[in-house]
Amino acid sequence: MTQDIAFGRGWAPAACTLPTAEQPLRVAEFDALFADAVRGVARPERTRLRLDLVLSPEHAARAAELTARENGCCSFFTFTLTIADGRLSLEVRVPPEHVDVLDALGTRAVAEAGRTA
Repeated sequence: MTQDIAFGRGWAPAACTLPTAEQPLRVAEFDALFADAVRGVARPERTRLRLDLVLSPEHAARAAELTARENGCCSFFTFTLTIADGRLSLEVRVPPEHVDVLDALGTRAVAEAGRTA
């Protein structure tokens, strides 16, 4: 599974059902979301990542649409988008056997968010 995570192809695992030609486009969409909206990244648990996003209807809609599509090809992800107390957050959970994918996703989120900081 880990052979494809570094993403010369991205952080997509071998279990991903998205066609290979579409994977770089999906990674670019996540990179753009991370660069535009992520303002904080936390790892409260080994299998859980929390992204604090800039609160806006556009970012909420974009995150919801993108994660819904991602769940269609990588159903092991559990995404929870929360708007509460004037904050927008995206929580990403994976089963223990996919923690390496979450590691790669978190690393990418931190790197892309840092580009606009």
